[in-house]
Amino acid sequence: MLSNGLGIRIFIVPVLAAFLAACATTPPPETTPAVDDSAGLPAAPTDDVGPATPIGPDAGTQGDLDATAGDRVFYEYDSAELTATARRTLQAQADWLRANSGVSVILEGHADERGTREYNLALGERRATAAKNYLVALGISGSRVGTISYGKERPADPGSNEAAWAKNRRGRMAVN
Repeated sequence: MLSNGLGIRIFIVPVLAAFLAACATTPPPETTPAVDDSAGLPAAPTDDVGPATPIGPDAGTQGDLDATAGDRVFYEYDSAELTATARRTLQAQADWLRANSGVSVILEGHADERGTREYNLALGERRATAAKNYLVALGISGSRVGTISYGKERPADPGSNEAAWAKNRRGRMAVN
């Protein structure tokens, strides 16, 4: 009969060998994304993922207006006359308003710091009204467009030079 220590060794050795053999099997394949070798980037997914989710601001919001049509028009010094560029922006804003028929807006009139407070409030009002009248002429209901003048009280650029003044002579469309 085998000694007690030798019998245990004969039994343990095959069990240990089986255990180690099980650990030495090939690991499962990695789950890293496929790589397009030509660009070194992950390959495009091949699964049908359904309709694309729009990226960008929600329709009818200030962010949508800013991205789609722009929210500002600019004026010459001491003028409420619409420039050709301002009319193009207002046309784009009218198109945006038609596409977002449930939205109402406020047109803000602004002026640069030169002139009295009262004069600039009146100038801002003339600028906002000129923009509103143009939108109405393009078919936008006047009831959807309000106006307000801030005069020189809310400058876009606080500087005291021509570049700053040009930024402050503006009309801005704000979504209600």
